[in-house]
Amino acid sequence: MVALTKGRYLSLGFVFLVYCTTCTKSKGATGDILPDSLPSVPGTLPHFLKEPEDSYIIKSNPIKLLCRAVPALQIFFKCNGEWVHQNEHVSREYMDQNTGLKVREVLINVSRQQVEDFHGPEDYWCLCVAWSHLGTSKSRKATVHIAYLRKNFEQDPQGKEVPIKGMIVLHCRPPEGVPTAEVEWLKNEELVSSLTDDNIDTRADHNLIINEARLSDSGNYTCLASNIVAKRRSATATVVVFVNGGWSLWTEWSPCNVPCGRGVQKRSRTCTNPAPLNGGAFCQGMSVQKITCNALCPIDGGWEKWSAWTACSVQCERQRRRECNNPPPRHRGIMCEGPSNATENCTGGMCTQSMDGSNDVALYSGLGSGVIVVAVLVVAVMLYRRSQSNYGVDVIDSSALTGGFQSFTFKTTRQGVADRAEYHAPKGHPHETFPRGLNRDYSNSTVERRSTKKGLLTPNGPPLTPTKDQMRTTGVFGHLGGRLVVPNTGVSLLVPHGAITEDTSWEMYMVINQGESSFQTEEGCEILLGPEVTYGPLGLDLSSPVAMTIAHCAEVDTENWNIQLKRKTQDNSWEEVMSVEDESTFCYCLMDSSSCHLLLDQPGSYALVGEPLTQAAVKRLKLAVFGSMGATPMHYSLRVYCVDDTPYAFQGVVATETSRGGQLLEEPKMLPFRGNTFSLQVYIQDVPQFLWSIKPFTTCQEFSFSQVWCSNQKPLHCAFSLERNSPTTTQLSCKISVRQVKGHEQILQVYTSVAESKKESVPFFTQTDCTVTSQAGPKAFKIPLSIRQRICATFDTANAKGKDWQLLAQKLHLDRNLSYFLKQQSPSAVILSLWEARHQDTGDLDSLASALEEIGKIHSKSAAAKSQEDPESDLVHHLGTGSPGNPVCGMGELTNHETANSVQEYTG
Repeated sequence: MVALTKGRYLSLGFVFLVYCTTCTKSKGATGDILPDSLPSVPGTLPHFLKEPEDSYIIKSNPIKLLCRAVPALQIFFKCNGEWVHQNEHVSREYMDQNTGLKVREVLINVSRQQVEDFHGPEDYWCLCVAWSHLGTSKSRKATVHIAYLRKNFEQDPQGKEVPIKGMIVLHCRPPEGVPTAEVEWLKNEELVSSLTDDNIDTRADHNLIINEARLSDSGNYTCLASNIVAKRRSATATVVVFVNGGWSLWTEWSPCNVPCGRGVQKRSRTCTNPAPLNGGAFCQGMSVQKITCNALCPIDGGWEKWSAWTACSVQCERQRRRECNNPPPRHRGIMCEGPSNATENCTGGMCTQSMDGSNDVALYSGLGSGVIVVAVLVVAVMLYRRSQSNYGVDVIDSSALTGGFQSFTFKTTRQGVADRAEYHAPKGHPHETFPRGLNRDYSNSTVERRSTKKGLLTPNGPPLTPTKDQMRTTGVFGHLGGRLVVPNTGVSLLVPHGAITEDTSWEMYMVINQGESSFQTEEGCEILLGPEVTYGPLGLDLSSPVAMTIAHCAEVDTENWNIQLKRKTQDNSWEEVMSVEDESTFCYCLMDSSSCHLLLDQPGSYALVGEPLTQAAVKRLKLAVFGSMGATPMHYSLRVYCVDDTPYAFQGVVATETSRGGQLLEEPKMLPFRGNTFSLQVYIQDVPQFLWSIKPFTTCQEFSFSQVWCSNQKPLHCAFSLERNSPTTTQLSCKISVRQVKGHEQILQVYTSVAESKKESVPFFTQTDCTVTSQAGPKAFKIPLSIRQRICATFDTANAKGKDWQLLAQKLHLDRNLSYFLKQQSPSAVILSLWEARHQDTGDLDSLASALEEIGKIHSKSAAAKSQEDPESDLVHHLGTGSPGNPVCGMGELTNHETANSVQEYTG
């Protein structure tokens, strides 16, 4: 017997060993010959009808490997080079009905644990070996893997915005898995197939390629990976196919707009070829072109001179003629008026013609009437000349030309001032007024000082009268100081206590220029961030600076803005006073988020000017939509305003809409507008088409970047005209979208009734009833006078505790540019004036009280001990219980009685 050394035959107990008691090798045989007693086909090796196949174990479910052969005495599996135990085989034998041969089939199970425990250089594999009389045959190797699919994609597809006809490539790398995952693409949850659309290719590396993007290709795309274990979905990628706007063809040139002379022709085009879609760019360039034209002026015809009379005809008539050739009518000119031929009777004996008596009577009657008319005219002229001679020579009264500039006198009644102020226009300057409506002393005159005990310092010129291009306020202030406010503009002026010497008063004014700004931008870089403000008079002599507040529209950021304070010179040019980030001993500038607070020594015209340093510079725009009935009851007009976000700038919108009866339809909103050179677009959306109609191509309007950026406090607006489809339509709802290209967007929601005869006005301001423009004395300030004096006395002089004005400035967050305070006679007083200007709208003394408390003015001692040992420590108590002065357009209110009591308490 041939000893077989490989395998585990001792343990397997093979059946064929029982029969093979003696075995011999046959020539050319590849295996041992089994006894003739077993059914077989002489000379045939086993042939596999089914070989084991590669398999995957899913989760913990074992897999089955099957092997079928004929003719076969036995079949056994070998896995990873080792025989599988006989007990693990499941065998069966049956007769093939077609061939009459016995077919043997063997099945084994492979578990997940077996595969995980195998640590060989190859994958887990199995094959089967079949025996027949002539030898053995081996099947193919079948590998066994544990199937899995990880959760996370190696690369998710990314959303894209592509122009129409552009190529779209969405990348997808599926999660790692065994077997390798297959990839499919879903668009809006529907399967994408390249078989039904030649424009789509999904075969290249799992990527989705759309060769030419179409509008229909916009959607949400998902990469779907799957194998026998699981399915995984990628993140959704949104694809937007946009259409950039394209200009239509130009229209024909319009006729010249004047019938005669130099005029204008224009032609237009629309951004509809195609119209921008899905966020596509609006057309760049002009929608209207204009050229000059010269229309030929009509030349009316003129008569030539009459020709000579013709000879007298037999009918006793002669004729003459003239031509309309001097000049002839041209270019739609009018023909000559009157006859071109004339005929009259011939007399003088050249021909004879009888005349009856009636004709003689008529002739003589006509001559007599003519004589009488002439005589009457002569008499009338003589009488007229005689009446004129009573006046001597002719005189033209020049007072009729200068009557509007006559001298006049007026009286003013002021608290504590009983004198009469007289204003006389100088004889040599009857027409002279203030520049831009100001008093003329602003430019070249001095101030006349009255030498009475309580003299009133008045400008040397006519009283100020506001013009249509000005918003102004005036007030008379003495030693106690006061405040000027231009209502609803964010502009105010604080005159500190003690700035005006005792026994002296000044009539001061503050004016906002509403006309065309005299500020000229340099190369389009610098823009106005707030209104131009002038205060005076020019000869104002103060011992401490005034505090002026001007609202601005800049998002303050020193990295993106260079903000400067400029002052107008006498030649109407603008000079730089300081940059708000610099330190100066001539001026102090404190920038808050929406206001600028200035400490100024010199009267004049001031403006806050900004120069963007980067395209990230932002100025705030205020957006508002107003509505009113149109030209007919069926029409309704929506007007959208874009204006610099300052109260003064919006005041112009209020005035305009008030005059035309407009209604504010939505609370104004703020839009950050970046200095990135991109335009501002205004869309009207969601208009109910079955109720309202709007002209085609008017749903989008655009402001260029320079219009918005360099508006210099002047409002911009566009209008949408809608028409009701039925008189029964009473409601209008729509959206107004205002967005900067590649910038921010705001939505104004419109919902209004258009049928009401009288609607309640939406307030433009929270303080529209503010009429107090000036206030003098203690009531103009939040900090009572006695408390202010004690704070100054405490902090103006340094002491051992280090409680000086610098510490006060630090605690009030005013510790920048300290060199300016250092040069002041009372640094603490100037600091408190700046604090007053900064907090004029809040009326809250808590921040000042907290600052004093931090400095250490309150100790844990009794009230009596505090008053004896630390006289300043009770300031916090008084600040916490006292009340500010009377309101100046939003300031807190305090009655006269309360003020008197407070002063007595603080000074007592």
